Amino acid sequence: MQPVLTLLIRTLPLALATLPLSTVALSNNMVIDSHLHVWASNQEASTFPYAEGQDPPESLKDAASTSRLLEMMQENGVVGALIVQPINHKFDHSYVISAMKEHPDRFKGMLLHDPSLSAEQAVSTLEDLALKGFVGVRFNPYLWPKEGEKKWKSMSSSGEGGLAVYKRCGELRMPVGVMCFQGLQLHFDDIVALLKSSPDTTLILDHFGFTSFTPDGDKAFQQLLELSAYPQVAVKISALFRLNDDAPYLRVKKDRFDPLLKAFGPDRLMFGTDFPFVLEQNPSYGGTKDLVRSWVEDEGVKEKIMGGTASRYFG
Repeated sequence: MQPVLTLLIRTLPLALATLPLSTVALSNNMVIDSHLHVWASNQEASTFPYAEGQDPPESLKDAASTSRLLEMMQENGVVGALIVQPINHKFDHSYVISAMKEHPDRFKGMLLHDPSLSAEQAVSTLEDLALKGFVGVRFNPYLWPKEGEKKWKSMSSSGEGGLAVYKRCGELRMPVGVMCFQGLQLHFDDIVALLKSSPDTTLILDHFGFTSFTPDGDKAFQQLLELSAYPQVAVKISALFRLNDDAPYLRVKKDRFDPLLKAFGPDRLMFGTDFPFVLEQNPSYGGTKDLVRSWVEDEGVKEKIMGGTASRYFG
């Protein structure tokens, strides 16, 4: 084994685990936002340009800068956040890197995997970005080549970058988050294949696994509950507004959150807002945090969902 790779294996998980965010969050019993995005404002975009064709929505273009996020967190008692690399900057991670560098006690990052890379290139990119502060990887299955109507090349394809990165993440203790934007049912078999390929890799499903209140979404939710049998699977209690329910999200609480809590337990559920998109919803950032907190009476369970679980997975 090459010396540099050996050093990464030995030291990188320790380095990721010793950053101070978790200590701050747990000692103050405050909130960690496990899912949000930042992107350059109009003014910052000259230094941190958007990817071609990926300008943010005009209504949110200046709402998702690092400084705006910090203001929102400060106002609402959120002590730390996991920044998920936005599609607006695609595979250029420099804006998120700058946010983490300027505020290492507040932010950690989840990088966006590039399926066009070879296995060797993908793992090398992963290791490089891990050393720059990223503690997880996002798989967006819609970035893989499309192979038919609502069908994409498998994330678990043998010999390719996705599978190589997924397995390497298990060695580095870096969770992989999967965004099933068009529905968990489209990717269930692929996800199971990933889970079986590397039981040591934590797999986190965004936004209740995108199990909306539709006939397909209800079936997908049963699949999500089945995934609780895999101890390495966790779920983000995030983006309540994406489930086809209206505030105050009584159905989300009764028919999604409560069954997930029973099946997965609080050690595998984590709160997130999906900032800045939550800013256009009612309740907005702080209201969403307060609403999810109100769903749990037990203080120990509440502490895990609102920050402890994210701290344990991301450091």
